[in-house]
Amino acid sequence: MTPQPTQLSVQRPALRLGTRRSLMATSQSQMVADAYTAHTGRAVELVGITTFGDVTKAHLAQLGGTGVFVSALRDALVEGTVDFAVHSLKDLPTKPDERFTLAAIPARHDHRDALVGHAKLADLPPGARVGTGSPRRVAMLRALRPDLEYVPIRGNADTRIGKVHSGELDAVVLAAAGLARIGREAEIVQIFEVEELLPAPGQGALAVECLAGRADLVDLLAVLDDPLTRSAVTAERTVLAALEAGCSAPVGAHAVDDGSTLNLTATVVALDGARAVRKSAAGPSSDPSALGRELAARMLAEGADRLMGEHSQ
Repeated sequence: MTPQPTQLSVQRPALRLGTRRSLMATSQSQMVADAYTAHTGRAVELVGITTFGDVTKAHLAQLGGTGVFVSALRDALVEGTVDFAVHSLKDLPTKPDERFTLAAIPARHDHRDALVGHAKLADLPPGARVGTGSPRRVAMLRALRPDLEYVPIRGNADTRIGKVHSGELDAVVLAAAGLARIGREAEIVQIFEVEELLPAPGQGALAVECLAGRADLVDLLAVLDDPLTRSAVTAERTVLAALEAGCSAPVGAHAVDDGSTLNLTATVVALDGARAVRKSAAGPSSDPSALGRELAARMLAEGADRLMGEHSQ
Protein backbone atom coordinates (compact mmCIF):
# COMPACT_ATOMS: atom_id res chain seq x y z
CA MET A 1 0.00 0.00 0.00
CA THR A 2 1.45 3.35 -1.01
CA PRO A 3 1.80 5.74 1.97
CA GLN A 4 -0.18 8.98 1.69
CA PRO A 5 1.74 12.24 1.89
CA THR A 6 1.51 14.00 5.24
CA GLN A 7 -0.66 17.15 5.19
CA LEU A 8 1.59 20.05 6.13
CA SER A 9 0.19 23.18 7.78
CA VAL A 10 0.98 26.37 5.92
CA GLN A 11 3.39 28.51 7.92
CA ARG A 12 2.63 32.20 7.58
CA PRO A 13 5.75 34.29 6.94
CA ALA A 14 7.14 36.26 9.85
CA LEU A 15 6.21 39.93 10.02
CA ARG A 16 9.24 42.21 9.59
CA LEU A 17 9.51 44.92 12.24
CA GLY A 18 11.77 47.86 11.39
CA THR A 19 13.70 49.29 14.32
CA ARG A 20 16.65 51.53 15.04
CA ARG A 21 19.74 49.54 16.00
CA SER A 22 20.37 51.00 19.47
CA LEU A 23 19.95 48.81 22.54
CA MET A 24 16.99 50.86 23.72
CA ALA A 25 15.25 50.75 20.32
CA THR A 26 15.77 47.02 19.84
CA SER A 27 14.71 46.31 23.44
CA GLN A 28 11.42 48.17 23.08
CA SER A 29 10.83 46.75 19.59
CA GLN A 30 11.39 43.22 20.90
CA MET A 31 8.81 43.89 23.62
CA VAL A 32 6.31 44.86 20.94
CA ALA A 33 7.27 41.89 18.74
CA ASP A 34 6.76 39.47 21.65
CA ALA A 35 3.38 41.02 22.45
CA TYR A 36 2.19 40.59 18.86
CA THR A 37 3.35 36.98 18.77
CA ALA A 38 1.51 36.31 22.03
CA HIS A 39 -1.70 37.95 20.77
CA THR A 40 -1.77 36.79 17.16
CA GLY A 41 0.49 33.75 16.94
CA ARG A 42 2.46 35.42 14.13
CA ALA A 43 6.25 35.32 14.29
CA VAL A 44 7.90 38.75 14.18
CA GLU A 45 11.50 39.34 13.20
CA LEU A 46 13.43 42.55 13.88
CA VAL A 47 15.11 44.37 10.99
CA GLY A 48 17.74 46.84 12.17
CA ILE A 49 17.89 50.16 10.32
CA THR A 50 20.39 52.99 10.80
CA THR A 51 18.77 56.43 10.89
CA PHE A 52 20.25 59.87 10.31
CA GLY A 53 19.83 60.66 13.99
CA ASP A 54 22.03 57.66 14.86
CA VAL A 55 24.99 58.71 12.72
CA THR A 56 25.04 62.51 12.77
CA LYS A 57 27.44 64.22 15.18
CA ALA A 58 25.21 67.28 15.49
CA HIS A 59 23.09 67.83 18.58
CA LEU A 60 19.44 67.08 17.97
CA ALA A 61 18.40 70.56 19.05
CA GLN A 62 20.48 71.96 16.16
CA LEU A 63 18.71 69.62 13.73
CA GLY A 64 15.27 70.57 14.97
CA GLY A 65 14.92 67.04 16.37
CA THR A 66 11.77 66.17 14.47
CA GLY A 67 12.02 63.13 12.22
CA VAL A 68 15.75 62.47 12.41
CA PHE A 69 15.12 59.01 13.88
CA VAL A 70 12.06 58.34 11.73
CA SER A 71 12.67 58.98 8.02
CA ALA A 72 14.85 55.92 7.34
CA LEU A 73 12.27 53.64 8.98
CA ARG A 74 9.52 55.19 6.88
CA ASP A 75 11.65 54.75 3.75
CA ALA A 76 11.89 51.04 4.56
CA LEU A 77 8.09 50.84 4.87
CA VAL A 78 7.66 52.47 1.45
CA GLU A 79 10.29 50.21 -0.11
CA GLY A 80 8.62 47.13 1.37
CA THR A 81 11.71 45.89 3.21
CA VAL A 82 9.75 45.96 6.51
CA ASP A 83 6.04 45.50 7.26
CA PHE A 84 5.80 47.87 10.20
CA ALA A 85 8.00 50.01 12.39
CA VAL A 86 8.18 50.88 16.08
CA HIS A 87 9.14 54.39 17.16
CA SER A 88 9.40 56.24 20.43
CA LEU A 89 6.28 58.36 20.02
CA LYS A 90 8.04 61.55 21.12
CA ASP A 91 10.36 61.21 18.10
CA LEU A 92 7.49 61.24 15.58
CA PRO A 93 6.72 64.50 13.75
CA THR A 94 3.31 65.88 14.67
CA LYS A 95 2.53 66.76 11.04
CA PRO A 96 0.53 63.88 9.53
CA ASP A 97 1.90 61.96 6.55
CA GLU A 98 -0.96 60.35 4.66
CA ARG A 99 1.24 57.48 3.46
CA PHE A 100 1.37 56.05 6.99
CA THR A 101 -0.96 55.27 9.86
CA LEU A 102 -0.42 54.76 13.57
CA ALA A 103 -1.94 51.29 13.74
CA ALA A 104 -1.34 50.99 17.48
CA ILE A 105 -0.21 53.05 20.44
CA PRO A 106 0.29 50.46 23.20
CA ALA A 107 -0.32 51.27 26.87
CA ARG A 108 2.18 53.90 27.94
CA HIS A 109 5.03 53.09 30.30
CA ASP A 110 6.44 55.60 32.81
CA HIS A 111 6.07 59.12 31.38
CA ARG A 112 8.53 60.81 33.74
CA ASP A 113 12.12 62.01 33.51
CA ALA A 114 14.81 60.44 35.71
CA LEU A 115 18.17 61.49 37.12
CA VAL A 116 21.14 59.13 37.08
CA GLY A 117 24.04 60.50 39.08
CA HIS A 118 25.97 60.84 42.30
CA ALA A 119 23.13 62.56 44.19
CA LYS A 120 19.62 63.92 43.82
CA LEU A 121 19.32 67.26 42.03
CA ALA A 122 18.84 69.24 45.27
CA ASP A 123 21.96 67.65 46.76
CA LEU A 124 24.36 68.29 43.87
CA PRO A 125 26.96 70.96 44.73
CA PRO A 126 26.81 74.36 42.98
CA GLY A 127 28.49 74.16 39.56
CA ALA A 128 27.90 70.42 39.20
CA ARG A 129 27.72 69.28 35.57
CA VAL A 130 24.42 67.74 34.44
CA GLY A 131 24.15 66.27 30.95
CA THR A 132 21.10 66.32 28.69
CA GLY A 133 20.49 66.83 24.98
CA SER A 134 17.01 68.29 25.55
CA PRO A 135 16.33 72.06 25.60
CA ARG A 136 13.09 71.27 27.45
CA ARG A 137 14.94 69.52 30.25
CA VAL A 138 17.62 72.22 30.44
CA ALA A 139 15.05 75.01 30.77
CA MET A 140 13.05 73.17 33.43
CA LEU A 141 16.15 72.08 35.36
CA ARG A 142 17.39 75.68 35.39
CA ALA A 143 14.11 76.65 37.03
CA LEU A 144 14.93 74.17 39.82
CA ARG A 145 18.72 74.64 40.06
CA PRO A 146 19.99 77.70 38.15
CA ASP A 147 23.41 77.29 39.81
CA LEU A 148 24.28 74.06 37.99
CA GLU A 149 26.05 73.68 34.62
CA TYR A 150 23.95 71.97 31.96
CA VAL A 151 26.02 70.18 29.33
CA PRO A 152 24.60 69.16 25.91
CA ILE A 153 25.32 65.48 25.27
CA ARG A 154 24.53 62.87 22.62
CA GLY A 155 24.75 59.12 22.42
CA ASN A 156 22.75 56.18 23.67
CA ALA A 157 21.80 55.69 27.31
CA ASP A 158 24.85 53.53 28.07
CA THR A 159 27.15 56.23 26.67
CA ARG A 160 25.45 58.96 28.69
CA ILE A 161 25.47 56.98 31.93
CA GLY A 162 29.12 56.15 31.27
CA LYS A 163 29.96 59.87 31.46
CA VAL A 164 28.71 59.83 35.05
CA HIS A 165 30.70 56.73 36.00
CA SER A 166 33.86 58.22 34.43
CA GLY A 167 33.47 61.48 36.37
CA GLU A 168 33.01 63.62 33.25
CA LEU A 169 29.51 64.51 34.46
CA ASP A 170 27.89 64.54 37.89
CA ALA A 171 24.50 63.44 36.56
CA VAL A 172 22.45 62.88 33.41
CA VAL A 173 18.71 63.13 32.81
CA LEU A 174 16.99 60.43 30.75
CA ALA A 175 13.48 59.09 30.26
CA ALA A 176 12.52 56.70 33.06
CA ALA A 177 10.74 54.37 30.62
CA GLY A 178 13.84 53.98 28.47
CA LEU A 179 16.03 53.13 31.45
CA ALA A 180 13.54 50.47 32.53
CA ARG A 181 13.45 48.97 29.03
CA ILE A 182 17.22 48.41 29.04
CA GLY A 183 17.34 47.22 32.65
CA ARG A 184 19.12 50.26 34.08
CA GLU A 185 16.38 51.54 36.40
CA ALA A 186 18.43 50.53 39.48
CA GLU A 187 20.79 53.43 38.67
CA ILE A 188 18.04 56.06 38.94
CA VAL A 189 18.61 58.32 41.97
CA GLN A 190 15.58 60.55 41.40
CA ILE A 191 12.31 60.49 39.48
CA PHE A 192 10.97 63.93 38.56
CA GLU A 193 7.24 64.32 39.06
CA VAL A 194 5.30 66.37 36.49
CA GLU A 195 5.17 69.32 38.89
CA GLU A 196 8.99 69.53 38.58
CA LEU A 197 9.69 68.44 35.00
CA LEU A 198 6.75 68.18 32.65
CA PRO A 199 7.65 65.42 30.17
CA ALA A 200 7.90 65.71 26.41
CA PRO A 201 4.61 65.12 24.57
CA GLY A 202 4.21 61.37 24.07
CA GLN A 203 7.08 60.46 26.40
CA GLY A 204 6.96 56.87 27.59
CA ALA A 205 4.68 55.79 24.73
CA LEU A 206 5.55 53.72 21.66
CA ALA A 207 4.10 54.08 18.16
CA VAL A 208 3.43 51.17 15.81
CA GLU A 209 3.35 52.50 12.25
CA CYS A 210 2.65 50.89 8.88
CA LEU A 211 1.54 51.90 5.40
CA ALA A 212 -1.98 53.33 5.42
CA GLY A 213 -2.92 51.20 2.41
CA ARG A 214 -2.31 47.87 4.16
CA ALA A 215 -5.76 47.44 5.69
CA ASP A 216 -5.15 43.81 6.65
CA LEU A 217 -2.02 44.74 8.54
CA VAL A 218 -3.64 47.77 10.20
CA ASP A 219 -6.35 45.50 11.62
CA LEU A 220 -3.80 42.95 12.82
CA LEU A 221 -1.57 45.51 14.50
CA ALA A 222 -4.49 47.30 16.17
CA VAL A 223 -4.74 44.51 18.75
CA LEU A 224 -2.13 46.31 20.90
CA ASP A 225 -3.78 49.74 20.74
CA ASP A 226 -4.66 51.28 24.11
CA PRO A 227 -7.48 53.86 23.69
CA LEU A 228 -6.70 55.73 26.93
CA THR A 229 -3.05 56.16 25.96
CA ARG A 230 -3.99 57.17 22.42
CA SER A 231 -6.34 59.94 23.55
CA ALA A 232 -3.84 61.26 26.12
CA VAL A 233 -0.90 61.44 23.73
CA THR A 234 -3.12 62.87 20.97
CA ALA A 235 -3.92 65.80 23.24
CA GLU A 236 -0.26 66.26 24.14
CA ARG A 237 0.93 66.14 20.54
CA THR A 238 -1.85 68.48 19.41
CA VAL A 239 -0.51 71.12 21.82
CA LEU A 240 2.94 70.70 20.28
CA ALA A 241 1.54 70.96 16.75
CA ALA A 242 -0.64 73.99 17.53
CA LEU A 243 2.34 75.76 19.07
CA GLU A 244 4.21 74.96 15.83
CA ALA A 245 7.02 73.52 17.90
CA GLY A 246 9.24 70.57 17.06
CA CYS A 247 10.05 67.72 19.41
CA SER A 248 13.25 69.51 20.53
CA ALA A 249 11.33 72.66 21.60
CA PRO A 250 11.08 73.55 25.31
CA VAL A 251 7.50 72.24 25.48
CA GLY A 252 6.26 69.84 28.12
CA ALA A 253 2.83 68.24 28.09
CA HIS A 254 1.10 65.46 29.95
CA ALA A 255 -2.47 64.20 29.79
CA VAL A 256 -4.39 61.53 31.66
CA ASP A 257 -7.61 59.94 30.38
CA ASP A 258 -9.80 58.28 33.01
CA GLY A 259 -12.22 56.94 30.42
CA SER A 260 -14.55 59.92 30.35
CA THR A 261 -12.54 63.05 31.15
CA LEU A 262 -9.18 64.06 29.76
CA ASN A 263 -6.95 66.24 31.95
CA LEU A 264 -4.12 68.04 30.11
CA THR A 265 -1.28 70.22 31.37
CA ALA A 266 1.30 71.89 29.13
CA THR A 267 4.12 74.37 29.54
CA VAL A 268 6.67 76.37 27.58
CA VAL A 269 9.74 77.42 29.55
CA ALA A 270 12.21 80.21 28.78
CA LEU A 271 15.84 79.32 28.19
CA ASP A 272 16.89 80.77 31.55
CA GLY A 273 14.22 78.78 33.38
CA ALA A 274 12.97 81.93 35.09
CA ARG A 275 9.82 82.40 33.02
CA ALA A 276 7.18 79.95 31.88
CA VAL A 277 3.67 79.73 30.52
CA ARG A 278 1.92 76.76 32.11
CA LYS A 279 -1.75 75.93 31.63
CA SER A 280 -4.15 73.09 32.39
CA ALA A 281 -7.51 72.15 30.93
CA ALA A 282 -10.04 69.33 31.07
CA GLY A 283 -12.49 68.08 28.49
CA PRO A 284 -14.29 65.00 27.20
CA SER A 285 -12.13 62.04 26.22
CA SER A 286 -13.93 61.90 22.89
CA ASP A 287 -12.14 64.94 21.42
CA PRO A 288 -8.51 65.12 22.59
CA SER A 289 -7.43 67.24 19.63
CA ALA A 290 -9.92 69.98 20.50
CA LEU A 291 -8.61 70.10 24.06
CA GLY A 292 -5.03 70.35 22.83
CA ARG A 293 -5.86 73.20 20.43
CA GLU A 294 -7.78 75.06 23.12
CA LEU A 295 -4.91 74.84 25.60
CA ALA A 296 -2.32 75.88 22.99
CA ALA A 297 -4.41 78.94 22.07
CA ARG A 298 -4.51 80.00 25.72
CA MET A 299 -0.74 79.56 26.00
CA LEU A 300 -0.07 81.58 22.85
CA ALA A 301 -2.31 84.35 24.19
CA GLU A 302 0.02 84.57 27.18
CA GLY A 303 3.23 84.76 25.12
CA ALA A 304 4.33 81.14 24.76
CA ASP A 305 5.57 81.84 21.23
CA ARG A 306 7.94 84.53 22.52
CA LEU A 307 9.50 82.11 25.00
CA MET A 308 10.00 79.50 22.26
CA GLY A 309 11.52 82.18 20.03
CA GLU A 310 14.27 82.78 22.57
CA HIS A 311 15.46 79.18 22.17
CA SER A 312 15.80 79.54 18.40
CA GLN A 313 17.91 82.71 18.51
